[in-house]
This record gives sequence, C-alpha cells and structure tokens, in this order.
Amino acid sequence: MRPTRHAFLSGVPAARTARTARTAPTAGTVAGVPARRGRSGRLLAVAALTAGALTLTACGTDAGSVEHAGHGAPAAGDEKPLEDHNDADVAFAREMIPHHRQALEMSELAPDRAASPEVRTLAEEIEAAQGPEIETLTDWLDEWGVEDADGHGDHDGHGAHGMPGMLTEEQMNRLAALDGEEFDTAFLELMIEHHEGALVMARQVLADGSHEPTADLAREIIDGQEAEIERMRELLGEPVER
Repeated sequence: MRPTRHAFLSGVPAARTARTARTAPTAGTVAGVPARRGRSGRLLAVAALTAGALTLTACGTDAGSVEHAGHGAPAAGDEKPLEDHNDADVAFAREMIPHHRQALEMSELAPDRAASPEVRTLAEEIEAAQGPEIETLTDWLDEWGVEDADGHGDHDGHGAHGMPGMLTEEQMNRLAALDGEEFDTAFLELMIEHHEGALVMARQVLADGSHEPTADLAREIIDGQEAEIERMRELLGEPVER
C-alpha cells in the first residue's frame, strides 16, 4: 500500500522540513518566483503559466481528436455491400422474368375461355402474385447493371429454352385455341408443369445464391406455388398429399 503524505512527512528530519518550509512559495510569489523580481519577473511567471495551460489544452484536444477518430467511418477494407449478389442470383432473375411472363400470358387466356370459376379465380391470383414479382426482379437487374434475358424490358416468354416448365410456342398456341372444360383441363395441367419448373429454379437459387432479398422471394415463390399446385390437382380430381 502506498504511504500517505502524512506518513511520508513523519519520517523527514526536522531540519529538512525547515529547509522545505523556507523554500516554499509565499503569498508574494508566483510558482516559486519571488515577488522582488518586479514586473519582469511577474510577466515571466504569467507567461510560464499561460504556456502550461495552452500545452494542457492542446494535449486534451489531441486526445479528444484521437478518441473521436476511433468512432468514425470504418477502416478501408471493413466495408461490405449491404445487398451482395452473385451469378446465381443474376441467372435466377434473368430466367424467372420470362418464366413469370409466360404464366401471365397463360392466365390472361382464362377470363374468355375458362368454364370453371375456380380456374378464372386461380388465373387472377397468379397474375396478382407474379406481376409484382416481375417488377422486383427487373429492378434488381437494373441495380446490378444487367439486362434481362432478351436484352430489354419487353419479353413475351416465347423461345426461352432451357428453363424448366416453359411451354413451347406450339403448346401456347394449342392452349389459346381451346375453350370451356377442355381449356380448363389443359390450363391446369400445363400450369402445374410450369409451376414445378419455377420450384426447381427457386430451390436452385436458395442453394447457390448470396442475395438475401432474392432468397426471400424464392421462398415466397415456393410457398405460393406449392399451394397453387395442390389446388390445381384438386380441381383436376387428382389425389393430393396432405
């Protein structure tokens, strides 16, 4: 334990204490400078005090500046893009846009051709869900500086080969030529196949992508289209797994 000041002084000889008392500053001195030095002495003492105060202020300012700098922007190399993406995310967006657009084309045939109100309602719900998703995917491609699969924003979905579930132009023409119950059956069968293709694409980007908003959209597509597949199988009279 560090001794107190009184303990220190108690061990100092009387003579030494007396000498210390004689040299201690009095009311007539400034920082140990005798008053008899006159005006010049006082000026020197004041200058010394002022310089000391400025030094302390500067030190405090420097310390504060250093401390404040520690809470500023992160060092170079620490920054990370908030919405990072990779090639799998880009491929998903570029392919899902024409895939969704073809689903909209199919759904637009239902109001004039479907015999079943349930089929017409389903077609309306598909349009309501996939239209905004196309806009979202298009916005992401714009942000990433990537064109869609056709190189522009107006793609009709025909000829988009290699994507699972996509109808050929011939299949689309046959569907458009049907009416009534024949249309209902063909629409449901083809849309089930189309939805199953979208599920493959969505699961692929969940496995390979890095863009979290894309992953969220893929999960929504899976949940929504699995439920629609179940409804369509019921409308076809097929057994549905529960």
